[in-house]
This record gives sequence, structure tokens and C-alpha cells, in this order.
Amino acid sequence: MIELHVLNEDDWATWRELRLAALAEAPQAFGSTLSEWQGEGDREERWRARLAMPGSHNVIATIDDRPVGMVTGIPAETADEAELISFWVSPSVRGEGVGGLLIGEVERWAVCDRAARTLRLSVMPDNSRAIALYERHGFKDTGESGDLLRDGVGRKQVMAKALTGRGEGPSAITADQL
Repeated sequence: MIELHVLNEDDWATWRELRLAALAEAPQAFGSTLSEWQGEGDREERWRARLAMPGSHNVIATIDDRPVGMVTGIPAETADEAELISFWVSPSVRGEGVGGLLIGEVERWAVCDRAARTLRLSVMPDNSRAIALYERHGFKDTGESGDLLRDGVGRKQVMAKALTGRGEGPSAITADQL
């Protein structure tokens, strides 16, 4: 059974474990690098600060008490928007509904806690698996230029989804419905 857990800064070690695994497994998928979060960058106060970002909603998914996925929702620049960031699901459980539940939880938070009407995200333009997942969950390419990639030439793809409803959240969705 997939369970979702909202984290606070005291859960920094769990977040650290997942984030380092994500950066190691899919380095091309993130704006940050593993080396930026290791060595001098691997400090408890930095991990705590990441989880204490103002207005953030940090969530992990577990199966049998084992962390298998993560996501964060953050307020956007405009009051009626929110952003989905730091999304990752362990390869060992991809295709089992974990990603859909994490996305659904950020949608619920955006609607219920932020009164957002739009959820936005940025994705690496060559990450076809992630793009397909986001499209299955109603995200569409906005056509906007995203942040510049590390190569200094390419840009991230910006996607958005209109949010409607009351944001019943993951308790109203089961993995087999995704």
C-alpha cells in the first residue's frame, strides 16, 4: 500500500535520503546536481532550510515504510498559481501509481491550502517519461521558455494544469485509478 507523508524540517534525514537517491539516479532530470548537495553542501541546516521554504508542501511516498518517491509544492509568483518541484519516483516502483498519488497530493494542497487555479511545473525537454506522466494527469505545454539549462543553450519545458474542484486529495484516489 502506498502511503503519503507530509514532511517538516525535522524530517530532513528522510528528505536527504530521497533527494540524494534522485540526483544520483536521474542527474539529467534536475536543475541541481548531486555534487552540489554532497560534501560541503551536505549539511543538516541546509536540508532543514530546504524543507522550511515558506509556504512549501513537502511530501514523500512510502511502500512498507520504505521511502519511494518525493515531491514539493511551492507558491508561485502569482497568488492563484502554485508550482510542483523536486518530483521523483524510485525506478523500482515506477508504473505502480506512486507518481500519480504524489501529483494528486500537490494538486489537493494547491487547491485547498493555496486556493490556486493553476499548477505549473518545469521539466527537462528530453525527459519523455516525465512529460508523458504529466500529460496523463492533465498538464499541457505552455509554450513558454523555461529556465536555461546547464548547457547554456536549451531551456526547460514549462507545463501547466488548470485546477478545479475541491481538491479531495489522495484519500479519494487509489493507485489503480491512475
